[in-house]
Amino acid sequence: MLRRATYRRAMQLAVHESGRGARTAILIHGIMSDSRAWHRVTAELEGQGFRVLAVDLAGHGRSPRATAYSPAAWASDVVETLAPLLDSPPDVVMGHSLGGLVASLVADRLAPRAAIYIDPAFSFPKGLRGWAFKAFFAMAPRPRRSALVRMNPKWSAVDVDIELATLRDWDKRTILGFSDTRPLVPPARLVAPTLVVLAEKSLLITANVARQLRGQGMTVATVRGTGHTVFRDDHAGFMDAVLGWLRDLAPAASERAPVAVRSASYVRSAS
Repeated sequence: MLRRATYRRAMQLAVHESGRGARTAILIHGIMSDSRAWHRVTAELEGQGFRVLAVDLAGHGRSPRATAYSPAAWASDVVETLAPLLDSPPDVVMGHSLGGLVASLVADRLAPRAAIYIDPAFSFPKGLRGWAFKAFFAMAPRPRRSALVRMNPKWSAVDVDIELATLRDWDKRTILGFSDTRPLVPPARLVAPTLVVLAEKSLLITANVARQLRGQGMTVATVRGTGHTVFRDDHAGFMDAVLGWLRDLAPAASERAPVAVRSASYVRSAS
């Protein structure tokens, strides 16, 4: 059954479109971020023959603010915005954190040939830890550059600059989209071969949840030495995992046949 909900009317989102390849990749960023965060991932996908559609979710980047936010509403916005730009199902839908959850809802409706979820919001801490998470996001001031550098020592200077810019354009009310954490669950079914790329110190996916994802048929890979924003902490390791998996998938995907997804780890990945 598709995961649907009643929500506000969908809005048109800002879309960063690049590349002229025959394959299409949809990229969905995490909370507090926007399409600019994908700049290095986008460049590599273009080099691999992808046309890339990277959205700014409502309340982020150049997209409008909304009166209300929820995972279902964000997903509806993405589908309504991108469907007219697609002549066929996308080859890849990829999302990070909140964007991973939204991407799973989008995949239900756009039926991509592959799905990639990066440290996705498929669960949420319970009890006091969960309340602390919400309080931090809701009340923490936007950090200064020096604080960002301390918190993310592996980020490039360009990524630090982008993060500061995306934080300035972010609507803090998007936090209200997490007031009800019940929708923060893995997809009920796989609509395509699925890769989950985890941080070594995942904020959201515990070992038990990772086992659940493998049991559902997803490939789960952990990139060592990374925090929540895996593709910034170790861009090369992240791309090795993603491109290696896509290469392994390509023959079966081109035949449009059902694919038995492997449970495996990649080079630079923890077991």
